[in-house]
Amino acid sequence: MAGWTLLDTLVQNEVVQRSEEGCDVEGYAERVEAAGTDQEKLMAIYNELMALPIRSDYPYEEPSELNEIRLLRPEGPRQISDTLDEAQWQDKFYGAWLGRSAGCALGKPLEAWHYMGGTGGNPGWRNVQLWFEGADAWPIRGYTPLESRAEKEHGLSLASASLKSTREHIRFMETDDDIRYTVLGLIMLEERGIDFDSYDIGKLWHSRLTYRQVCTAETQAYLNFTQATSHQKAERPDNWEERKDWVRTYLNPYREWIGAQIRADGFAYGAAGNPELAADLAWRDASFSHVKNGIYGEMFCAAMIAAAFVESDPERIVRIGLSEIPRNCRLAHDIELAVSIAREATDQLQLVDRIWEAFKHYHPVHTNNNAALVAASIIFAKGDFELAIATSVLGGWDTDCNGATVGSIMGASLGAERLPTKWTQPLNDTLYAEVSGFHPISISECAKRTYEVFNKIRG
Repeated sequence: MAGWTLLDTLVQNEVVQRSEEGCDVEGYAERVEAAGTDQEKLMAIYNELMALPIRSDYPYEEPSELNEIRLLRPEGPRQISDTLDEAQWQDKFYGAWLGRSAGCALGKPLEAWHYMGGTGGNPGWRNVQLWFEGADAWPIRGYTPLESRAEKEHGLSLASASLKSTREHIRFMETDDDIRYTVLGLIMLEERGIDFDSYDIGKLWHSRLTYRQVCTAETQAYLNFTQATSHQKAERPDNWEERKDWVRTYLNPYREWIGAQIRADGFAYGAAGNPELAADLAWRDASFSHVKNGIYGEMFCAAMIAAAFVESDPERIVRIGLSEIPRNCRLAHDIELAVSIAREATDQLQLVDRIWEAFKHYHPVHTNNNAALVAASIIFAKGDFELAIATSVLGGWDTDCNGATVGSIMGASLGAERLPTKWTQPLNDTLYAEVSGFHPISISECAKRTYEVFNKIRG
């Protein structure tokens, strides 16, 4: 059973997904088109696609299980020593939450196709620039303006559901899945510590999220988890590890998209200074709904976030992230290219243009292109919070997700005291998560509770 998307669209996307995974899909796109909306024909094609072998000349090594992933990692610090006192740690956690909120809020109004996929012959980043230029707000030095001449001159518009995050209206961090999953990570660590697995993630989602609050890979995993466990008398199926692969893959061509990557932060905060543990917790979360590079995206970001609490060098942070994923996966190669682009870029527009051209073959909400933009933005900004979040949002694709991840890393590295007040004050220390007990809640309270969880885990 398909979720929000019709079966023909799911199978069309599956052709792309299997091709990216290294399968020979010649002729399948045409067969899907010829099948129209005939569900029996579409399912027959889908089953064939899922049975395709990986090509013998496929150059990447991309397992989905943790023990196999760890065998393919480069060398890394795994855990980083620190000399922070209690006040410094608390400032770092508050900075991470504030930074994530600010970056997310900057990108939310731009989470529309004009900026994600590009329109009018323009790449998405150029449309972002046009919007800010049309509002006399270029370069990006504050939240997204509500109005712009670009609406009339270029046919651009903002995401109508996110206008509370515009420059004129922002008073808090409005509800968003990027923030919601950070809250869920905190809840999981408060309730279970590090004693949880992917089955517990499914139970948490079913107890805390409604079906309308999930999308793409999360939609399919949420639905598949229902079917996989609804007839189970026991709390946990004895064969969960066998069922897990079906839950995360069945009718889920989004299993390498960005959905897991945006869920890293809550777990990474609990493992601050310990990138290996952060990547471990991220793997448990991601493996509920994703495979391969979809999993690596969350592990990569979690390790970077955990490292940022005790590491200030941007390139070192990215290297630590890479040390927790397979050295010869597509994501690792893409990040290496992004690092090279960031090193060579002489200005912000050159950077985002080169990143866009290098990775536009991916879907706008795929893991790899967005992770590449995140890594490039961090390195290019050289510790400048505003430049980092502005670059990540200017780059287009999944604007709010990238702004949030970059803001989280920069906030953890700098701490709340060093974040520009023009970005933090408009939030009024308040977020709405559409999760019971967190709607609303003060951002500082979330930071305080995260610090308490971190201390328990560290202890």
